[in-house]
Amino acid sequence: MCSVCRRNPCAAGCPNAEEPKPIHICKECGYGIYEGDHYYDGPDGYYCEECLEDMSVKELVELLGDELETA
Repeated sequence: MCSVCRRNPCAAGCPNAEEPKPIHICKECGYGIYEGDHYYDGPDGYYCEECLEDMSVKELVELLGDELETA
């Protein structure tokens, strides 16, 4: 039993609690994607919501496997 939170395993807010493990790793930034996070499961990897928001329209279209047309 933990001497701080008095639980086994420790409560999430306890300083002795284990760090959560990522479910996926973002291909763009390399950071973890955790339970409850929004992400895109692309053909070549996972992308976190923050990286998707930072992409241009052209980058997003290419990520989806397409390209912009020229008139």
